[in-house]
Amino acid sequence: MTTEHPSPPPRAATLSEIVAILGELEPAKAEAILRTGASAAEIAEAEAWATGQTDEMAALERNLHGRVAAVYAVLATELAPSERED
Repeated sequence: MTTEHPSPPPRAATLSEIVAILGELEPAKAEAILRTGASAAEIAEAEAWATGQTDEMAALERNLHGRVAAVYAVLATELAPSERED
């Protein structure tokens, strides 16, 4: 009898990976995305949802959940005036 071990969770993306995927963004948003612990693939998926590529995501039969939903929430929110860099 073999015991299957669950695969480890994906590695959280680094700041440089986040910038490579999303481009330059406000430091507060970058920090919020880092705090989600999302992987590069999860950030790319959240970006697809945020940029309106929902047809592609629906074709994959995926819904927003977990870290993808957390990153999407960050991308979809406007920063409060006190958090903006002027």
